[in-house]
Amino acid sequence: MAQVLEFKLPDLGEGLTEAEIVRWLVAVGDVVAIDQPVVEVETAKAMVEVPCPYGGVVTARFGEEGTELPVGAPLLTVAVGASAAAGTAAASAPETAGAASGSASSADSAVSSEYSGNVLVGYGTAGPAARRRRIRPQAPAVVNPTPNATAGPTPTARATAVAVPAPEGPVPVISPLVRKLARDRGLDLREVRGSGPEGLILRADVERALTARETPAAPAPPAAASVAAAGERIPLRGLRGAVADKLSRSRTEIPDATCWVDADATELMAARAAMNAAGGPKISLLALLARICAHALARFPELNATVDTATREIVRLPSVHLGFAAQTPRGLVVPVVRDAGTRTAESLTEEFARLTESARQGTLTPADLTGGTFTLNNYGVFGVDGSTPIINHPEAAMLGVGRIIPKPWVHQGELAVRQVVQLSFTFDHRVCDGGTAGGFLRYVADCVEQPAVLLRTV
Repeated sequence: MAQVLEFKLPDLGEGLTEAEIVRWLVAVGDVVAIDQPVVEVETAKAMVEVPCPYGGVVTARFGEEGTELPVGAPLLTVAVGASAAAGTAAASAPETAGAASGSASSADSAVSSEYSGNVLVGYGTAGPAARRRRIRPQAPAVVNPTPNATAGPTPTARATAVAVPAPEGPVPVISPLVRKLARDRGLDLREVRGSGPEGLILRADVERALTARETPAAPAPPAAASVAAAGERIPLRGLRGAVADKLSRSRTEIPDATCWVDADATELMAARAAMNAAGGPKISLLALLARICAHALARFPELNATVDTATREIVRLPSVHLGFAAQTPRGLVVPVVRDAGTRTAESLTEEFARLTESARQGTLTPADLTGGTFTLNNYGVFGVDGSTPIINHPEAAMLGVGRIIPKPWVHQGELAVRQVVQLSFTFDHRVCDGGTAGGFLRYVADCVEQPAVLLRTV
């Protein structure tokens, strides 16, 4: 007899507590193999596919596309055992039945009750197949199959697929972000009705409660007028919500200041052209700017740091992990180049290209997006000269680079047309004073104007 096992949204790591369902990769009645991706989700870090650790027949899905689920919430249920495959094949559409009528060994393998213990999101199982098949769940959630279990992700199916007692005791909230939001706004979570599984309180529930509390009651206008007055509402969730939370935290916690300077980048552009004309791998301008930042941080280590507010300490970091702002169809992300201070210009160019392509494809991993110590923001690609960047919390500084354009410039005592760029530098005033920040920015500008300065750096 088949067992029905429940697969829950796994711990995604890196402090992530929730994810939004973007696209289901399987339907109710489909036969899935161990470690087969079953759903594509969007977290605050990246778009990833979630592999299922069970092999069998999908009997129910939980959550429509666009639904935000917390870690630990049910994703789907799978009937495991050869009898489950046989029953599903008989009741499926002709093409499904044809696919299921293959060799008995294939069907038995597809619905094996064996379990893969490695459900790293986006990676599947990395170990050998023989090793994976020895791993079995210690305590899988067994769900009694019901006639409605194969009816799809309808409210009835969700209610009958899993019998869960009503929550008692503490308020059902597992996300620390949700708790912090409620605490910061003075909202008693006991007054909030959760819309998640088992009454779990989601961030959207807290935001609705805050909106209802802060919006004065008013007579309801006619339907047409109501739509016109309300405008479009776009939920702050997923990547956009994570960016909003991080920028708000930066502005709240970090006393930042900004200084800027114009620099003559003519020699830097000429040096890059000469390097690329010599043959070999092409060098990007971003890679040269990254090299300059790494050398500048070696001279001013106060800026490659973070502030530990709990212990009231400035923590200077031993390595430069350089983040760079990348605009993607999903929004702004900041991939991180590890150990940027020890990389060559060629290595930096290759890594920038790899991470940029992954960002555009939405395949960046949480590890690609965390651990930065300093950020380089090239907003000149948007055709603007200057900006006052918001520091990427918990870092201590960010260098902004505007567009490089021909401008009148006094060069060697004469007026000439030179390639000029504006550099802006935002820093955490807790880690240093203006003298240090000004020294850092002046050194960067000197390297831009005279790249040979780098040759004198030990």
